[in-house]
Amino acid sequence: MRTPQDVLNEWMQAINSADVEALLSLYDENAVLIPTFSNRISDTREKHRDYFERLGARPGLSITLHEKTVIVQEVSETIAALTGLYNWRFEVDGELLNFEARFSYLVDLSKDAPILHHHSSQIPRML
Repeated sequence: MRTPQDVLNEWMQAINSADVEALLSLYDENAVLIPTFSNRISDTREKHRDYFERLGARPGLSITLHEKTVIVQEVSETIAALTGLYNWRFEVDGELLNFEARFSYLVDLSKDAPILHHHSSQIPRML
């Protein structure tokens, strides 16, 4: 059986290769996605596809994990929550920019499409 970290690694590989089909295959048909670079909540496969296609079209798109920040909370034998930080990179107006973000996932490892909920947001400035 996959581990929560396996799901996260598969997701990151799909982002780094801009593989929309691989990304969509990780999300349960009823999954909710609160995306990093959108002000809309995505709650259908069509909305997920639209978001990931637009994101995948960004030149220089990549994501790296801050591995020491990952926290896994096992809710049951098959359900887990993951939280942590990652760094997005892509070009904006010809300039490669970095976007630090925090994430949380709820995954059901008994499912082929294990991601039930995914929230990602840019890290705000400190008060």
